[in-house]
Amino acid sequence: MPKVSVCIPTYNRHGLLPFAVDSVLKQSFQDWQLIVCDDGSQDETPSLMSAYEAQDERVRYVRHPQNIGKSNNMRSGFDAAEGDYFIKFDDDDRLTPEFLTQMVAVLDAHPQVDFVSCDHWLINDSNQRDLDATEQNSRYWGRESLKTGVIENLLEVVFIRQSLQVGCTLFRKAALDDVGFMRPDLQNCEDNDLLVRLALAGKVGYYLDERLMDYRVHAEQQSIQRDIRYLEDKLNYLEYFHFQDAPAVEANRQQRLQDTQLLLGLRYIEGNQPQPGRKMLRTYREQHPSSRKALFGLLMSYVPSGPREQLWTLARQMTPRSYMEQMRQGN
Repeated sequence: MPKVSVCIPTYNRHGLLPFAVDSVLKQSFQDWQLIVCDDGSQDETPSLMSAYEAQDERVRYVRHPQNIGKSNNMRSGFDAAEGDYFIKFDDDDRLTPEFLTQMVAVLDAHPQVDFVSCDHWLINDSNQRDLDATEQNSRYWGRESLKTGVIENLLEVVFIRQSLQVGCTLFRKAALDDVGFMRPDLQNCEDNDLLVRLALAGKVGYYLDERLMDYRVHAEQQSIQRDIRYLEDKLNYLEYFHFQDAPAVEANRQQRLQDTQLLLGLRYIEGNQPQPGRKMLRTYREQHPSSRKALFGLLMSYVPSGPREQLWTLARQMTPRSYMEQMRQGN
């Protein structure tokens, strides 16, 4: 039985997948199994993985003939895992050679710890590390204030600050079993959802102040419909939890819930779905009657689609981009 199960979920990424797989093969710690779970790829992924399976018997390829959804695909990889420890990371990222050695050492030395997380580098499409962007990212997500050791106030760290990334985290598989790993049928926010449920279950997290992964940032435009799907899932994620015993966390949840309702209402209207957009913005204005953004969105919902698109483009040009928008669009 391997000590560590490494899972890489993939979908139509045969050009980048070797970047992730090879990083596992090159680990200084070698007591692992690798599970690549494929969510119905239509590219060269099957032949690529056939070659890897022939090369190393520790590699296992789990292929779904059709797309079953993001969290369901990840669950299939988890179900195939045999190790005491488990990590899932994306098919375009890379573990540094010492990742497993250092992370396994933490769990071995601290039996009370259920998972250990670390920081990561940001890399571009040319696989080059960007120190300035990496440091900015660590500050934005509050990792620069985390010190090596057991994480205090874990719920605040994973829900309010969202400091930890599942792809940089090695778990005891038993802890994931206790919470059922990923909830089924989630397409977005599934990683945050998992970390929050672990915190609520009283699990113990540990932070290792090292950058042991390369995380790829893609310069890409987010389509309106994709943005809507993400915000719908984020709204469901925020509505799923209630933190009666943690007033500061609950206040943060309520604020983010309202912010998401506003953004989703605006995106509905921008995406030519005025009816659900009006409904959401009217609900938002009951709590924020002076909101200019909500009033703007409601007025725009009555403008014909052609002029509305032009006005929306102008409004976007005049609005400062958020940090996440800068990340997606390559600054």
